[in-house]
Amino acid sequence: MTLRIALMANQHDITEESLAAASDETLVPLAIADDRHFEVLVERYEPRLRRYIMRFINCSQEDAKDIVQDTFINAYRNLNDFDTGLKFSSWIYRIAHNEAVSHLRRITARPSAPWDDEKLEALASDADIERELHRTMDNAAVRAAVDRLDAKYREALVLRYFEDKSYEEISDILRKPKGSVSSLITRAKRLLVDTVKETGRAHVQG
Repeated sequence: MTLRIALMANQHDITEESLAAASDETLVPLAIADDRHFEVLVERYEPRLRRYIMRFINCSQEDAKDIVQDTFINAYRNLNDFDTGLKFSSWIYRIAHNEAVSHLRRITARPSAPWDDEKLEALASDADIERELHRTMDNAAVRAAVDRLDAKYREALVLRYFEDKSYEEISDILRKPKGSVSSLITRAKRLLVDTVKETGRAHVQG
């Protein structure tokens, strides 16, 4: 099975345009009834999941592509189990998380992943981090510090600051209570600050 499933809106009242505008939760039952509609979900989430996985486990683009393909194959096989009362985005990220963790267990060396400068700046300007350091961090310092974090802390920051997920969504993805997610992110920021201090890459504010 490949990621590309030919999209043919052959039903009288469904066009490619209406499918592209449909919500995730609307598309799931359509995909269950006709697998050609699954392509819309693939196109919608493939780039997001590839970026998320590369940042989470610092893998290569090729490995991320393989993990994403496995994610969609797994999702397609389990569409009937999806609860339409929940968010599809949290469900698909959860599957991607599981696939990435499985991949992580099989490897030892990991290359550095690309980071978005705007998102790095947002993380660096977090009130807790700024208050703790009383200094400014450049993007290179933030990127290096995030890369050095353990995977579970790096993923928490990636989901919150780079994927813009709410605490509730992160709770669904990681299968942790919201309180635990809050503690995990707080701990991750604490470790990020400690890492920046250790590397000495922060600059005292003028």
